[in-house]
Amino acid sequence: MPVSRETLIPAYFAERSKEIERYAEILATWGIERGLVGPKEGDRIWERHIANCIPVTTLIPEGASVVDIGSGAGLPGIVIALARPDLKVTLVEPLQRRVDFLNEVIAEIAPEIKVIRGRAESVKGSFGVVTSRAVAPLPKLLPLSFHLVAPGGRVLAMKGESAALELEEAKELAPKPFRKIAKSAVHEIQLGELPLARVIELIKAG
Repeated sequence: MPVSRETLIPAYFAERSKEIERYAEILATWGIERGLVGPKEGDRIWERHIANCIPVTTLIPEGASVVDIGSGAGLPGIVIALARPDLKVTLVEPLQRRVDFLNEVIAEIAPEIKVIRGRAESVKGSFGVVTSRAVAPLPKLLPLSFHLVAPGGRVLAMKGESAALELEEAKELAPKPFRKIAKSAVHEIQLGELPLARVIELIKAG
């Protein structure tokens, strides 16, 4: 059964239904026009992009502060914020044209989201959760972003079929951050009709 906006909105965005519809519309128009979304993706925004970001929201503790690094068009950060209004979400993006896009989007649909222009490794702060989607392989991602994780907080990296392999490689290639990790896991998440999702979770020692 294909994923559709009609089923996703009441199940995951009941409190922010108008906002997620508008965000999907923006991705399919401005997003494509500005090169943030592929030119052939217009008909697959819900199925390929929004649905893909929902499973990670199930791993985020209530009321957490979340920083989404390399946010691009706002995936998964904006989707997380709209699905989980209890969270405090910050988007980090190095490219100015993407930052401009993000600021325009949030001004219209979610002004409580904060945007920081910069590379993850140069951003200062302490967050309960660090999320990422298609930013870098875990051995590279971890050294860039682990300083942003508060003690007892977690990294949630959205990955594909190679998730388990990336986790093993990170243990070997990024040993310094791994010394501070209390627990690591690969979650395979199946929510209703959504495609199977894989998320690497790394919990920092308290």
